[in-house]
Amino acid sequence: MRTQLNTFWRTSMKKDQVNDCKDVILSMELMVDNLSDVVKMLDCQAIESMLQKIMEGERVFVMGAGRSGLVAKAFAMRLMHLGFSVYVVGETTTPAVHPQDVVIAISGSGETRSIANLGRIVKEIGSTLITVTSKKDSSLGKISDITMVLPSKTKNDHDAGGSLEKNMRGDYKNLPPLGTAFEITSLVFLDSVIAQLITLTGASEAELKSRHTNIE
Repeated sequence: MRTQLNTFWRTSMKKDQVNDCKDVILSMELMVDNLSDVVKMLDCQAIESMLQKIMEGERVFVMGAGRSGLVAKAFAMRLMHLGFSVYVVGETTTPAVHPQDVVIAISGSGETRSIANLGRIVKEIGSTLITVTSKKDSSLGKISDITMVLPSKTKNDHDAGGSLEKNMRGDYKNLPPLGTAFEITSLVFLDSVIAQLITLTGASEAELKSRHTNIE
């Protein structure tokens, strides 16, 4: 399959398309526009509840699959810098979850099987489950104590127009693929949550830096 795609690109793309940086810039502008649209639709009450639960929880656990999992790890890293006891679900050193803990799931579709199943286990344990997703009525969204909705295209959204094929053929360009829009939006949102937690905890830049790894 990869060989076929490489052949397609070599035979169908014009040199000026490859060298045109304007398309890259336009893609960035489209993602920025998407982010601005999401900001206008955020639920402030959900954000406040999320902040309160993180502050009150004994420990924080984060989980996600694929690129959403990478976003979860980035969030966990900043929580660690802030001094929170934080763990990534699935790591070999992650301890058992208890009712007084907070578990944050990141899933654009809210239907990723592994994460949805883990969400149900979290609810059986009695921990607080917070889900960051683009689908409020998804499996995860329905069972969560707090559902933080970030309306964005995910990898599971139906592509009736064959956008990937049209993008490759040059019929239209600059569309972020699969779940890119949600992943970028969730990363920015969670880093903004970190910014507010810095204010709430009174942590300084020096404190965060002191907890950064020194054996990299």
